[in-house]
Amino acid sequence: MPLLRFDVIEGRDEKSLRSLLDAAHRAMVEAFDVPERDRYQIVNQHPAHEMMIQDTGLGFERSKNMVVISVTSKQRTDEQKEKLYKLLVRELGESCGIKPNDIMVSIVTNGDADWSFGMGEAQFLTGKL
Repeated sequence: MPLLRFDVIEGRDEKSLRSLLDAAHRAMVEAFDVPERDRYQIVNQHPAHEMMIQDTGLGFERSKNMVVISVTSKQRTDEQKEKLYKLLVRELGESCGIKPNDIMVSIVTNGDADWSFGMGEAQFLTGKL
């Protein structure tokens, strides 16, 4: 936990997807101080015509390398979130060649009762986590 979903335009190969996931995980570990094996990532690839991601009037262009990262997590501080945004831009830029204007992030928060990692239990509530 957190759970990250990546929406990208189809065409990336397995190696480039792995680089994307690894880079995002490094940023997550550093920004949210999660354990190394606290890794939950899902990739969805779409035809280009299925993704309309504009700029909310900020004046920058998107490319076919666009990635939308949706993060579901327990509550984090504003500072942690801002750190994550900066680290994602750095890591995805250095490791994947993705430009800052092609990275969009959305964070949705939830609580302890909203997570079950298996076995029909809410591990944050039972004290196992």
